[in-house]
Amino acid sequence: MATAHAHHSVQVVAALDGDDLLLAGPSGEPFACRAYVVPAGVRHAVLRGTERGLLLHYDPASAAGRLLTARAGVAEGLLPPGLPAEPFDAACALDRVLLAEVLPAAARHPGLARVVAWLPGRDGVRLSEAAAVAGLSESRLAHLFRAELGLPFRSYVLWLRLMRAAELAARGHTLTDAAHGAGFSDGAHLSRVCRRMFGIAPSESRRIRWR
Repeated sequence: MATAHAHHSVQVVAALDGDDLLLAGPSGEPFACRAYVVPAGVRHAVLRGTERGLLLHYDPASAAGRLLTARAGVAEGLLPPGLPAEPFDAACALDRVLLAEVLPAAARHPGLARVVAWLPGRDGVRLSEAAAVAGLSESRLAHLFRAELGLPFRSYVLWLRLMRAAELAARGHTLTDAAHGAGFSDGAHLSRVCRRMFGIAPSESRRIRWR
């Protein structure tokens, strides 16, 4: 269960077992459904969860985020048939289905691929540094991030840092250590960004598996 809140990300919440979710939208009126797409900034609450369910968060500026925003609300047909029973595997499978609808079929530009492989774990990376790794101009690399990944460069880097902090917290690190390990100034800074993006405190990420 989660009290009324809103977050920066576009969220997909879905039940994988036999029980429906009980949610409340901006008006506070409760309703039951199997799957729901919550646009960024929309106040909502989970009144009754499910034993097996999934949550996916997407940056609203991303290609998948824009696609899901257009499908906002009850999304009973969103879940494809044959999803794995294990929630984490189901979330990964649904993510692949959604991305297949919005990402180009062509392979990533090799320069972009080099940067994507190089970025994780690096703090304070500037676009100029990434452009040197890619062997491209800054403007060309910035265009590729938007065109092929659906995110501005800086937003992509922030998501990587949040995922790193969540991973460290899930492994038992203190909030302060997780924040420093992901390049945030302190635990308070991480908490502010995490609540803005996901509507939860970093400590709650210990119960979540991150992809």
